[in-house]
Amino acid sequence: NDLNNKIGVIYAEGEISDVDNGQISPKSHSKLIRKLKEDENIKAVVLRVNSPGGSALASDMIWHELEQLKKVKPLIVSMGDVAASGGYYISCNADKIFASNSTITGSIGVFGLFFKMEDLLKNKLKLHFDEINTNDFSNFGNVNRLFNNEEKEMLGALIDQTYDTFLKRVSDGRSKDKKEVHEIAQGRIWSGEDAKKEGLIDEIGTLNDAINYAVKIVNLDTYQVVEYPKKKDFFQILMEEFQT
Repeated sequence: NDLNNKIGVIYAEGEISDVDNGQISPKSHSKLIRKLKEDENIKAVVLRVNSPGGSALASDMIWHELEQLKKVKPLIVSMGDVAASGGYYISCNADKIFASNSTITGSIGVFGLFFKMEDLLKNKLKLHFDEINTNDFSNFGNVNRLFNNEEKEMLGALIDQTYDTFLKRVSDGRSKDKKEVHEIAQGRIWSGEDAKKEGLIDEIGTLNDAINYAVKIVNLDTYQVVEYPKKKDFFQILMEEFQT
């Protein structure tokens, strides 16, 4: 039945977060991705990304779900104003990537940030702490002291490993050599126009262009577009506020 032919559009807008009720979270978006993957009426999926990134772990979890979906049906990305860092991470394995000329994308890079509050806690607030540690690194990331050299090396190695994974995701998704990706990575951002020249996206186009492309490659004459996540009404939002 042609009426059952659907193109699924998943909106990924905002920060990518480890928090379950975040704007883009592994829990909510992975569930949506699996739902559309398993729905036989959904013939192709367009992921609309408008995100500056966020958690590397959360981005990788969403990437894995999208990779599984892509094995079953076409996955097309449409970039909004920004699809950078984690926003690019979750986009890079699509079959086709559309962006506007002014889209900010790329920012293929990783950083770690920890706050040291020793001066504030001890000298300003006059707070002092006694600690009992069960091993050498049990208080790793403690805000009331500086990192020691060994901890700095551990953090540096973790950042390097995460960056290397990012490079591999882009390398595999865009069919580029990893060294070539590194040359255009290192945290730099690109306009959509420049990103196309560098091979980070495929086409300059709108969300409608991405949907039309999806329709074309699955050869549909009649179809309907279904959007996720479904917009919540006022009552749903109010109930969720009381539950948090």
